[in-house]
Amino acid sequence: MGLVLRAAHLHHGLRGAEAHGDLEFARGLAASLGVQFDHARIDIAAEARANPETGKAAETLEEAARRVRYAWFRQLIASGAVDAVATAHTLDDQAETVLAKFLRGAWTEGLAGIAPVLEFPEGQILRPLLGTTRAEVEAYLNAIGQRWREDSSNRHLTFTRNRIRHELLPLLEGWNPRLREHLSKMATLARDEEAWWRAELARIAPQVILPGKPVRGGGRAAAGGLAIELTRFAGLAPALQRRLLRHAAETLGAELDSTGTEALRTLALTGRASQKCTLERLHAERTLRELRLEAGPVAADPEKMPVYSVPVPGEVDAPGFGLKIRVEKIGESGDFQVATLRAWAAGDRVRLRYSSGPRKVKEILERLHVTGSDRAVWPLLEVAGQIVWMKGVEVEPVPGLAVRTEVLVDMSHSSE
Repeated sequence: MGLVLRAAHLHHGLRGAEAHGDLEFARGLAASLGVQFDHARIDIAAEARANPETGKAAETLEEAARRVRYAWFRQLIASGAVDAVATAHTLDDQAETVLAKFLRGAWTEGLAGIAPVLEFPEGQILRPLLGTTRAEVEAYLNAIGQRWREDSSNRHLTFTRNRIRHELLPLLEGWNPRLREHLSKMATLARDEEAWWRAELARIAPQVILPGKPVRGGGRAAAGGLAIELTRFAGLAPALQRRLLRHAAETLGAELDSTGTEALRTLALTGRASQKCTLERLHAERTLRELRLEAGPVAADPEKMPVYSVPVPGEVDAPGFGLKIRVEKIGESGDFQVATLRAWAAGDRVRLRYSSGPRKVKEILERLHVTGSDRAVWPLLEVAGQIVWMKGVEVEPVPGLAVRTEVLVDMSHSSE
């Protein structure tokens, strides 16, 4: 095929001796095959932690590992060492990704799953095994007598992907044994749909989305966001209306979820003149002829929100959150005397009652359809570094930190 191969291995600084064994196995295999071996080591746990000096938010280990891994691949390409990097994602990985995206309520682009090719300024990252199952890969390795390594963390059910792999997919395959194949095909269809929509939006958007604001005497001012011409917009199919709204928001640096998209669509189609809608990083106002969109503001900065100390037992007025809250007891023996009421922050995780593990507060707010200023300053109660209460949900009791709370007054308003 005219290819020159190199092997690349990134040590994530996790799993101790097991990870070191992975590195040595990969190094030995490359040497036995006469393949040049590139490797590096990085502390993923440190990478995942928030950095207040740079404003970098905390990430999960999985998020940090993927970010760093792909940055390293791009460095290899940029250095001229390789022209492209190929990863070993399989059809099983594709099925798991599509199902995970579906469970999170992704749009069509999310259901497109893992792309066969990623284009970066430095070059391409390829996934040549997306049509091959994990079982087929293992059967091939067994046939040629080639051993391989298994990452023990792939069996830990604390990770969402592992629960999908080991619990949910096998359960669903009891209904349809070809489910993985169907999910993979869905990803292909979704990618093709997205490619078509990108071309269609490039054609239609300039006819409906106008720059700036109209000025007296004709023409439009260059500044002032974007506007959607309502007469043309109303005559379009709902699917195209949603796409145009999301495209306009993205142009302004905002990202619309399904709730925000429908809020803007309702305002455009049935709203009255001068009616407004504020979402996260996006402000909309309806006029007689246009729906005008401008970037920002995020109505409140969580980092500037007040932090309240709540005596236990006791109560506190928290006007910054529109709340008056009482905490009766924390701890099995009531041995915690103070709790902290604050706004959620990036990286916060909370375990909901009957859930399998901690979830990002960001994802919980998306499922609650909380948007705009409410989302920015959603309150929670923290004790000894653990979140024991969060507005709008039932939190799983933390061992040793059982909590009894009561919201006496809630003057907050949802922007939904």
